[in-house]
Amino acid sequence: MKVLFIGGTGNISTSVSKLCVKRGIELFLLNRGTTGINIEGTKTIQADINDKAQIDKALKGHNWDSVVNWIVYKQEEIERDIQLFKGKTKQYIFISSASAYQKPPAHPIITESTPLYNPFWEYSRDKIAIEERLNKAYREENFPITIVRPSLTFDTVIPVALGGWNEYNIIDRLEKGQKIIVHGDGTSLWVNTHSDDFAKGFAGVIGHQQAIGHAFHITTDEVLTWNQIYSALADAVGVEPNIIHIPTDFIVKCEKWLEGGLTGDKSNSVIFDNTKIKTFVPEFKAVIPFKEGVNRTVQWFEEDKSRQIINKSTNEMLDRIIRAYEKNKSE
Repeated sequence: MKVLFIGGTGNISTSVSKLCVKRGIELFLLNRGTTGINIEGTKTIQADINDKAQIDKALKGHNWDSVVNWIVYKQEEIERDIQLFKGKTKQYIFISSASAYQKPPAHPIITESTPLYNPFWEYSRDKIAIEERLNKAYREENFPITIVRPSLTFDTVIPVALGGWNEYNIIDRLEKGQKIIVHGDGTSLWVNTHSDDFAKGFAGVIGHQQAIGHAFHITTDEVLTWNQIYSALADAVGVEPNIIHIPTDFIVKCEKWLEGGLTGDKSNSVIFDNTKIKTFVPEFKAVIPFKEGVNRTVQWFEEDKSRQIINKSTNEMLDRIIRAYEKNKSE
């Protein structure tokens, strides 16, 4: 099977790339060659997907069993891909987002038939619009789509709501005993999926002829509260967390730009029904508990000082919210 990944060396996609190679897939990675990450067993096509002349030359003569674009966020990008790969691939996989599901959810159990509706986050609305365009292309032009909606999936990022991801702020604050913010009372439910687990489900969808026209989410079945998530992270760091609970509405009032990621995503309880992906890919089972996965992530950051990025503006923002909340409480 001949497969093209546009991207393929990111937080989620690296695990998928490695598993595809292990399974004997002839995997090509299309990128600009700027990440410095090389995955053994892959073939590299160095080009800028946004440079038409360059990309036409780089892909000339190629046909694919499956194309996966890991980095599509806007409608003009999907229009480009439809034109670029129409008649050139048997399957086009779009990476959407589970944040596209109805917010707040009307039903606590999320399936692939849960409505797509997020008035709080432009990122999610853009993903919804792209899904709608792809479904139109499938219905009217027989463009062979498959849609995958990851929820928060991690390996080389710190999966918390504030002060994490590519930044090291949350770990630094934990180590120094500084206050860390947990939105709400910390009892809402959330799902963090390790990339190695996600890869097993995703790799099973690649080239799956019955997956054409379908959408899937791929997550762990382990559901934790945010208090448990932050507690597990603190355990991985080897400290007791100094937690301050602040209502989401108050956080967003202080920093409006956080509305998307909080009100439009992480402040809502989520429980994903993974029946569909398990039906199409019977071997899929998430086996890495969050506690184990976040230990791996912390170790990865600790192995290289250059990964330990402390963003001064992030700390200033967190301290600003904490001061405002404590002042509000005392009045």
